[in-house]
Amino acid sequence: MTGRAEFASWLEGTNDLTSRFVGSAGIADLVNVAGGLPEPSLFPVERLAMIASDAIRNQPELALGYGPTGGMPELREEIAARYRARGIRIDASNVLLTASGTQALDLAGKVLIEPGRRVACDFPTYAGAMDAFRPRGPRYQHLDLSAPEKLGAAMERADLVYMIPNFSNPTGKLVDLETRHALVEAAHQSDTWMIEDDPYGALYYDGPALPGLLQLSAERGEGDCYRGPVIHMGSLSKQLVPGLRVGWVIAAPELIAKMSSAKQATDLCSNSLAQLITLAAFREGMIEELLPRSLALYRERRSALADAMERHISHWFEWEIPVGGMFIWARAKDRALDVEAVVEAGMKRGVLVGPGSAFDPMGLSGPALRLNFTLNDPGKLDRAMERLADALEEVTPTRQRRESAVAAG
Repeated sequence: MTGRAEFASWLEGTNDLTSRFVGSAGIADLVNVAGGLPEPSLFPVERLAMIASDAIRNQPELALGYGPTGGMPELREEIAARYRARGIRIDASNVLLTASGTQALDLAGKVLIEPGRRVACDFPTYAGAMDAFRPRGPRYQHLDLSAPEKLGAAMERADLVYMIPNFSNPTGKLVDLETRHALVEAAHQSDTWMIEDDPYGALYYDGPALPGLLQLSAERGEGDCYRGPVIHMGSLSKQLVPGLRVGWVIAAPELIAKMSSAKQATDLCSNSLAQLITLAAFREGMIEELLPRSLALYRERRSALADAMERHISHWFEWEIPVGGMFIWARAKDRALDVEAVVEAGMKRGVLVGPGSAFDPMGLSGPALRLNFTLNDPGKLDRAMERLADALEEVTPTRQRRESAVAAG
């Protein structure tokens, strides 16, 4: 054999969507409504700096050294206690600390997916999950939530189910209580692992919170240790700050042990200083203090984006206003709309939007855009939609613009 080996074939299917979202921060005057980014002014900078400084000065070996692969025992127990306070019977053996929710997805893929295994999702779904699973070579099937009575049969054909029941990324959809019960029933009856990816579960703007899949599943068990099929994934990225890269998995102990083995081969252990900061933030009640401010700000911005969309792009798109989360899913009225061209034209005009195709490889929803409302103030959101309308004017033929305007009334 001569020459360098070719790159792994799975890389051919990757997309640059996430890197474009994150990397856009350095582009002057660009309004980013594509990425799922929190508002930086909410970050408790001084308190986190004090916690970090105290940890390094007072616990240097712990803060700066290697730690257990599964995570610091005190933090695992703290997370378990927080879930027990919600009535969910778990202990520390159910908890694995990860370097964010993204690593949790990667580890689940390493442990549960072999080439050709079927992963069932409610499409459109999170592009980051598909990126995490891609090296494992899965096949996908759509999980139709509009027919709860058929979920059991669908799960019988799947090896893994991936769900975001709270304000799905990208659609912002909230799975109703009846369907949640049906999902859990189907997972138990078919004995199929089901991921509950829950980064947005705290971001309810209207109405009471619904019980999660883990909670509904745990109600079926006995004892103090959870052994059901739900794999719950949580993160601090939307509740505190994303830069700590702290996430966790709650699942049956045998799965936690396998994922811990996979993590050992991935990064050995998570950042010790970040775990100490997280532990202190939990114990000081920082998450609970921050949440009301976050909800008030994001609720206002959700309304601001919806109003701006109505003013500027309602000729081309339709949407529902979500009751929580970070996104509005805008569906094109014309299924022939070239969304990729719209994205490119928008970039030239200083607005970055998320193309729906990245979340919908099966093409089930037609052309669409994912629009974020949490990062930008109302003025920037209006400017973003005005620029997007200019991009649509360029991309859409004159006749099509006229017909869309007539259809919109």
